[in-house]
Amino acid sequence: MIKGVGLDMIDLDRVKQVLEKNPRFIERVLTAEEQKLFAKYSGSRQVEFLAGRFSAKEAYAKANGTGFGKELSFTDVEVLTLPNGRPVLTQPKRLDERVFVSITHTGRSAAAQVIIEEVDRGRKEWQ
Repeated sequence: MIKGVGLDMIDLDRVKQVLEKNPRFIERVLTAEEQKLFAKYSGSRQVEFLAGRFSAKEAYAKANGTGFGKELSFTDVEVLTLPNGRPVLTQPKRLDERVFVSITHTGRSAAAQVIIEEVDRGRKEWQ
């Protein structure tokens, strides 16, 4: 059953400005594993990566219905990349859900959509 759908879009110039003013912003938004991926890129590709992850996490918070705050922080949510390039979003505190994420970039913006599906892990098709 679908629990929630979230969509977020962010301007790349805005992310670039925040990153230039506060390089520690990545520590607030990215997990340690995401920071390792971020470090592999340079220049505009770093901005795209950070914006995409930020947008995916915002979309997750919207789909979850909580937003960020007391119950959920940016580093509670992790977006890694499979070898084929597909992003995978996990929230280790929530094993009862399956998350679908899509991230896109243009020359000016990044956007992400998240669909959260409630999962009964006791059902045979999930074993």
